[in-house]
Amino acid sequence: MAPSPQLLALAVLLLSAFTSVWAQPSPQVQKGISQAIKNAANATGNIDYTQFVNVFIGTDNDGDVCPGASIPFGMVKFTTDLTGYAPAGYITDNTQTVRGMSPLHDSGTGSSSGSYGNFEVMPLTCPGGFDTCTTSLEARERFRKNNTDDASPGYFALTLDNDIKLEATSTRRAGLERFTYPKNSKPYLVLDLANDLPASFAGGTMNIDPEQGRIIMGGLWGSSFGPGEFNYEAFACFDLLNGGNQTLDEYGVWTADTNGLDAKGLGLTQLNFTRNLIGGVYQSGALVSFQGTPETITIRVGVSFVSADQACANAESEVGDSSFEDIVAQSVALWNEKLSKIEIDLAHTPPNVTEMFYSSLYRAFLTPNNATGETQGPFAGTTHHYFDSLYCSWDTFRTFYPLMALTSPVEFSQIVDNYLDAWRVLGWMPECRANHLPGWTQGGSSGDVIVGHFAMTYHDEAAALGINLNDIYSAQLADAQLTPPNWDIEGREAGAYIKYGYVPASVLETDSVGRQTREGSRTLEYAFEDFAIRNVALLLNKTEDFETFNNRSQSYRSVWDSNVKSDSFAGFMQKRFPNGTFLYTNPVDCSPIDNSSRSCSLQDDNTVGFYESSSWEYSWFVPHDTAHLIELMGGNETFVNRLDHFFEKGYYYAGNEPSFQTPIGYHYANHPTQSVDRVRDVVFTNFDITPAGIPGNDDQAAMATLLAFHLLGLYPVPGSTELLVVSPFIPQYTVHNSYLNVSTTVTTKGFDARSVQQTIPKGAAAYVANVTINNQLLASRCHLDFYDIFKTGGDIVIEVTADKNSVDNCGASLPMSVSTGGFNVAR
Repeated sequence: MAPSPQLLALAVLLLSAFTSVWAQPSPQVQKGISQAIKNAANATGNIDYTQFVNVFIGTDNDGDVCPGASIPFGMVKFTTDLTGYAPAGYITDNTQTVRGMSPLHDSGTGSSSGSYGNFEVMPLTCPGGFDTCTTSLEARERFRKNNTDDASPGYFALTLDNDIKLEATSTRRAGLERFTYPKNSKPYLVLDLANDLPASFAGGTMNIDPEQGRIIMGGLWGSSFGPGEFNYEAFACFDLLNGGNQTLDEYGVWTADTNGLDAKGLGLTQLNFTRNLIGGVYQSGALVSFQGTPETITIRVGVSFVSADQACANAESEVGDSSFEDIVAQSVALWNEKLSKIEIDLAHTPPNVTEMFYSSLYRAFLTPNNATGETQGPFAGTTHHYFDSLYCSWDTFRTFYPLMALTSPVEFSQIVDNYLDAWRVLGWMPECRANHLPGWTQGGSSGDVIVGHFAMTYHDEAAALGINLNDIYSAQLADAQLTPPNWDIEGREAGAYIKYGYVPASVLETDSVGRQTREGSRTLEYAFEDFAIRNVALLLNKTEDFETFNNRSQSYRSVWDSNVKSDSFAGFMQKRFPNGTFLYTNPVDCSPIDNSSRSCSLQDDNTVGFYESSSWEYSWFVPHDTAHLIELMGGNETFVNRLDHFFEKGYYYAGNEPSFQTPIGYHYANHPTQSVDRVRDVVFTNFDITPAGIPGNDDQAAMATLLAFHLLGLYPVPGSTELLVVSPFIPQYTVHNSYLNVSTTVTTKGFDARSVQQTIPKGAAAYVANVTINNQLLASRCHLDFYDIFKTGGDIVIEVTADKNSVDNCGASLPMSVSTGGFNVAR
């Protein structure tokens, strides 16, 4: 990921960014959103929240967002696949060409080679007949017409430069694709068996049934973020007759390669390929035409990870004979149910905030992909919930799951059930599952924090939601205590960590294997994961274990080297050898201002000791014990000066998860107003309503949920029930928890819209003066507990003032830290 700040002042007109700079999407998309927000200010009755969602935010600037047609947590996401770097299939870049439209995609997952893109369909006109059709991947690619891309929740459309329009809508595992052709042209469709975005086809089959008008295909493909040795299986079922309203004419198969092969077999109905052992990419599939010159062709598509029969059954049961418009309407209804879980004051919220908020909330319900009933490999036939595209837990534990805790305990419990099922089957919870296959571990066993957050927030309801708290704890212990054979794909390097009290560099391992890099960042992540286990131990009265993991949660201290200096500041996290000596890394290495070509990710030559980050950045990552970190850094004044320097020098990158809580670090040094200033700057420097409106990869809605919390004026401490209070960008909002049947309304008393910009102007009220819950004044203006209000419902009033100096303290208590006795009560 690379920094790309996007400045956005409140006064900037919403339409300007979509007219001249970007060729995609259509300017009508933004115009429609702006008008809908304006109309909603005076609306009565039901609100259609999908009208406020800009699904194209994050489709540029390597945001990797999929704008395709999907339902909440849908297994399918229909969109077009484009050339170039397009992990989610679609990108705005109008220099790239369309390969086809396909049903399987992930969103916000930055695999360098892309993810899914299986079963592409490309509409063609072939004036010279069947044998002249451009079926091969390169030959069929076409540019788009500028300013024609259109999408909204549950709907996607794009027009090619030959005036053929592609549209799609979806259910959970199926959908409809609709193609509109120029008048008086014979419609053709090329269906692709082999090509996917990462070019990972490992063999498959296809069968055409011309009488039934059905094409089924399936095969093996490779993971987009994991070992190349593994393959997953997928199947598709295409029904071409649209309930008898369309008639097939020609049909057959095609095969091609990049060296001149371009063969078509009119009337042939089968393909059967094994893995290409010598190398190269198979290109193959079906080619069909339709009788007459109908302008519109609609096909039904079902997919499955179990079998072709199940793919067809999914299409029949979920779509059936429903029209395109019916499926769109059903999808919109599902999205409104999710988006209405947080209702904001539409009349008085700045329009750009409304659009950013609901677009972020939309992406927060877009992934992970609910593939329940579609299991394979070791999970085949499981009776538990199954979710795919869990890449990666390291990205999502910080803000994604805490937002689910506010609004969606049912779906949260289903995903926790999914994590626990993996522990039962494999021995460890998944860290980064991709395409039904194990993916690479980044920070450790971050699933410990995810299931721990559920335990802390919903332990009273866990049994009714199908979750056994003892299973949560046992799964956490397995991650923390048992070293797997290969900790590159699950668990931790637990044995060495327990022995040394940190993750050592260059340690002898005789019973496990894994890439020995990222020793500094893995120690910090392991320590925080131990904090999450500590809290569940406290909840379950595991006294001895509580002491063990309480101590282990402080192992971050073992990689603090007080002798390292950078920019006149002393003390930084460093990696360390087994004998206790530190191995110096320049704290600037791998920061946003490091212009070298050094490796900073999972490469074996990443020598800095940190994952996708610098020591300058990761040295702040002690969310559970910032009070002691302040001591290590030299006290409050030095800590604040160092924070200021971190941001002003350019070491901070909003798109990197370890920095998510850093802008609110001022709270812990008793200067909460500076957190307010910093969060305003972070939001409007890095987020906006353009396609480039997030700072790099969305990371499976990690960026979306970070922004959502910032706009709500709250920030969670994951693995606990503490919420930090910052300053809302919204005058009033209500959070609905339909499972608990409670609603919580947050009112910003004294809200001043002038404060909602990058720099708060003098005289604008934005700084928290006091917080009341159900008319009871809280002793601290800096933090509250999930159980104080969000479990019971009621009213929070956050009173803001322009008098910054008078409220630049937290009041009776700072946010909690382990070393000062915090987090010692389980609510």
